[in-house]
Amino acid sequence: MIDAVDSFVREYGILAVFAGSAAEGESVAIVGGFFAHQMLLPLWQTYVAALIGTFIGDTAYYLFGKWFADHRWVTKMRGKPGFKHAMRLAQTRPRAFVFFNRYAYGLRLLGGVCCGLAKIDWGTFLIYNVLSSIVWATLFVGIGYFFGLGAEALIGDALHEHQRVIIAVAIILAVTLLVVVVVRKVMAREKQNDA
Repeated sequence: MIDAVDSFVREYGILAVFAGSAAEGESVAIVGGFFAHQMLLPLWQTYVAALIGTFIGDTAYYLFGKWFADHRWVTKMRGKPGFKHAMRLAQTRPRAFVFFNRYAYGLRLLGGVCCGLAKIDWGTFLIYNVLSSIVWATLFVGIGYFFGLGAEALIGDALHEHQRVIIAVAIILAVTLLVVVVVRKVMAREKQNDA
């Protein structure tokens, strides 16, 4: 079983890091960094996959907002909690919004579309999206890689056997739980501000 998981990670891990980073992706980038530390994935390829994935994802959301402002999905987004606040930030602080948007888990798609709707010019978006992608990939792949160092110090050689799968699942669950708690608090605050 463990050999099958290792083989799957070696075969499709870089693609998974790319695809996950294009969506929301923090937990995928962290797990990718962890597996890079475990030498199942090359670190530089994991980093590049996360960097390109997050850049392409946010660029696609931006272009969708810019080119399809009247699409039914965009119209539906306009009714979501936090949309007005995100639009206000995109219009008043476009550079900061482009740079920090990808760190707002659960709101990244909405924020990218807001960048396009706010008519942030392509050059500004491109520069700040590249800079933010570099920082984001370094941060989250680095967290996973250094988490692997800490786990190895605590667990030792057993980490190279079956525990790494358990740790990867624990990382995903912990990040997901943290994100759910933070997003719920932000949404509750937005509802109070809108009321």
